Amino acid sequence: MHQECRMGTLANRAPLSAHQLFRSQDLDETRDRVAQIYCPHRLETLGRTPFDARHNHIRGERMSLNYMEYGAHTRIDPGELGNFYLVQIPLCGGARIVNGTDRYTSDRTAAAVLNPHKSTSMTWAGGTRQILVQIDRSALQKLLCDLLGAQMQRPLKFNGPLNIQQGPGSALGQFVLHLVREIDAGRSDFGRAGLMNRQIESTLMTGLIEAVDNNYSGFLGRPTGSAAPHKLRRAEDYIEARLDQPLTLEEIARAAGTSARSLQMAFRQFRGTTPLNFLRDRRLDKAHQALSKARPGTTVTDIASAWGFTHLGRFSQSYRDRFGQPPSDTLRAALNGGRFH
Repeated sequence: MHQECRMGTLANRAPLSAHQLFRSQDLDETRDRVAQIYCPHRLETLGRTPFDARHNHIRGERMSLNYMEYGAHTRIDPGELGNFYLVQIPLCGGARIVNGTDRYTSDRTAAAVLNPHKSTSMTWAGGTRQILVQIDRSALQKLLCDLLGAQMQRPLKFNGPLNIQQGPGSALGQFVLHLVREIDAGRSDFGRAGLMNRQIESTLMTGLIEAVDNNYSGFLGRPTGSAAPHKLRRAEDYIEARLDQPLTLEEIARAAGTSARSLQMAFRQFRGTTPLNFLRDRRLDKAHQALSKARPGTTVTDIASAWGFTHLGRFSQSYRDRFGQPPSDTLRAALNGGRFH
């Protein structure tokens, strides 16, 4: 197993260190604390390497991000995970995985993807450090139904590990590590209720379904017709009526009576954009109107927040790209009676 570490931050501090759940050298305490996040399990050390566990944890709406290490060579036997899928991305070291009939080694080239309805056991090498993505089972399966435009006939099962060296698996792995870095830098909306967090989660879940071979991959790979124009208009009407509310692609597609993939194709074919870019642009238009009619005491932050923009820096850049000036200039002109100074 590869021992070189990913992420330079490990040299100074552990990822997600601002969200430390616990650190312990007690095996029983560690097992009990970890079980509160995941599920009951058996935990034992192998060999003589000192046991020194750390668990950092941040919770979103439909998933959590975790950093974990045990220090020692450790065996973990949770059985069936039950209500969540688990992706384990090794930063250092690796693990031997058994998940149902799948048996493989997870290391810096291959992330483990654990199915909740298959019995699991794993052995972490000494010094292993991992990023773990815990995804709500019902949320992931609901998103799959949206992508298929149909109900599932059997549980979603991923086949084997995720190749994080090349292809879509590499992109997904980099997305997760970038998200962790952004959280550590205080630049991410993950863990905060709202549209941006839901979009981050949807992107990650969709990426997982597309990157890892599974029992629905053949259906997802089939050509699909685009949504009819009347369904596209239904989607636009749904968006227009809820511009100030958190929306996801899957929710919009359900309201339009089509699949997420078909709706994406329809927007590209008939509007030259995507549903979420259409949503963003309409929100920017509303923010522009509000800034142009602002009264004394109004701030850019007030208006950005009112129209679903939780990250002021990204809002300002998108606004400048669309209207050719920063939002502060529009506000200043409105407060000066339409005159720039």
